This record gives sequence, structure tokens and C-alpha cells, in this order.
Amino acid sequence: MAEENGAAAPTPNGQAVPPRMQILGQFIRDLSFENIAAQKSVQTQTQPDIQVQVALDARKREQDNQFDVIVKLKIDSKTKDDDPQPIFLIELDYVGIFQVENVPQEQLHPFLMIECPRMLFPFLRRIVSDITRDGGFPPLNLENMDFLSIYRNELSRRAEAKKTADA
Repeated sequence: MAEENGAAAPTPNGQAVPPRMQILGQFIRDLSFENIAAQKSVQTQTQPDIQVQVALDARKREQDNQFDVIVKLKIDSKTKDDDPQPIFLIELDYVGIFQVENVPQEQLHPFLMIECPRMLFPFLRRIVSDITRDGGFPPLNLENMDFLSIYRNELSRRAEAKKTADA
């Protein structure tokens, strides 16, 4: 019965086994930083307009209970003029390798797309801060991301796309 409502399966002694997550490794799969301002001699005297796009993906690995969770960031910075000029562009794919146990199958996808990126975020923030600083700009400190909202928005977007495709 506990599995039907999404709770962890009980052990023989009747206690529920809590979900278990372990980060086995993490790495930058792809990184691009373009200092467009330096290339085109753009003068940036004002606060830039910074747009952050996030995409999430997860893949099962060959080993049991192991998954790759990929967080893709695209950060686009432009001047806040009447004619916005690009300042810099960052594209980053960051991967975490996770061992996930005791999560019911119907809850695995949300767990991978919400909890795992939440664990990777402090490392992403540090990489972005270091890249912008090393690229000649003030360090960009990303604000906390609400991965639950990102997940829900993606589900809504997919549902809308399916409705449009079925119509």
C-alpha cells in the first residue's frame, strides 16, 4: 500500500526505507565563454541585462541505480541601451553522476530533475562566477534556482506542445 501512494517501500519490520542519493562524480561536459565586448570594443558603463536559460536532462547509466543528470546553462549578457550590444555569452553543460536508491519508479523522474540539479547548483554557481571574473568582468553570482518550478514549467510546455501536435 505504501508504494501505491508514492511512499518508500516498507521493510520487513514495517519501517519505510528513505530515499538515498549519492553523488559519484561531476564534471563539465561542455563550456564556452565568449567575451564579445572585448572582441568588438563594446563599452559597458551601465548594469548589463543578463538572461539565464536552464535546461535539464537525465539519462540512465549501464550500472544499476546510476544516472547522469545534465544541467545546461545559457547566460546571455547585453547592454541596456536602446540598441543592446552583446557583452558576453556563457554556455555550460554540467553533469552529475548519481546513485539513487529507494525511490519509487513513478517518482524517479521528478527526483532526478529536481533534487539532483539542486545538489549540483552550488558548483555551477562557482564555475559561472569564476568564468566571468577570469573573463574580465565582475563575478556573476547566480541567484538560487527553483528547480521545482523549472520542472513544472517544462511539464506544462510539453503538455501544450502535445495538445498542439494532436490538434
